[in-house]
Amino acid sequence: MREWQSQSHVKWYCKYHVAFVPKYRRRAIYGTLRRRVGGIFRELCRQVGIELVEGHAMPDHIHLCLSIPPKFSVAYTVGFLKGKSAVRIHREFLGQKRNFTGLHFWAKGYCVSTVGLDEQVIRAYIRHQEAEERRIEQLHIQGL
Repeated sequence: MREWQSQSHVKWYCKYHVAFVPKYRRRAIYGTLRRRVGGIFRELCRQVGIELVEGHAMPDHIHLCLSIPPKFSVAYTVGFLKGKSAVRIHREFLGQKRNFTGLHFWAKGYCVSTVGLDEQVIRAYIRHQEAEERRIEQLHIQGL
């Protein structure tokens, strides 16, 4: 059953599947950063009123299922999350304390799709994507 949200003059149900990668698709999300990146995104979403429905960090990309109010565009939301999380990552994990100009962690682009009626399928995909990637990797190793 869908849970419709409401603001003063609008009822809405807007969920998006978003994926983005670190600069140069490096395998940079591991260890402590991988454990903490979820908390960083949850905190940033809470600050602006976006619901982080589901998320998963892979070594070379991030998957998020976001419920974004209609007052924010998807581009604004992704830009906000990528920009603020990059600053936090540089500050907390890469030792940069100031002068964040020119420092990047995420690549420029991102992938987004509307969730629509397939929300449970998208959430399951995000949750189990790591196991599926390992299975495909094993098939490539075995030469199938």
